[in-house]
Amino acid sequence: MDALLADLILIIHLAFIAFVVFGQILISIGLWRHWAWVRHFGFRIAHLLAIAYVMAETWLGISCPLTVWENQLRLRAGEAGYTDGFITYWVHKLIFYTAPSWLFTLIYTLFFLLVLASWIWGRPHRRRSGGQTDL
Repeated sequence: MDALLADLILIIHLAFIAFVVFGQILISIGLWRHWAWVRHFGFRIAHLLAIAYVMAETWLGISCPLTVWENQLRLRAGEAGYTDGFITYWVHKLIFYTAPSWLFTLIYTLFFLLVLASWIWGRPHRRRSGGQTDL
């Protein structure tokens, strides 16, 4: 059961990463193509807060709680690491790679600044009562 929960956490982790990365790609394309949905305030604030959280973790030297939780579950399941299961193997290859920690901090910070710049370039719209949109 612990191994199954660890796999589930890994998939959630991948979905979080996909939301941050592909969310920004879609925001950038959407602003260029004038897609209205990319200016939805709820989507944009969730996206901004997600990358802000990742950047804060790296600046503060905090390990990702999803990674910590997954590793604890794998150890409890008697697993030595990320070597079993096709999905587990490939998802880990996508998410985790070896590089100096300062490089991750730099990448996450630059990505956060890109997300922040997209707020300036294409401000999200809020709906006011009565269905009107703030521009």
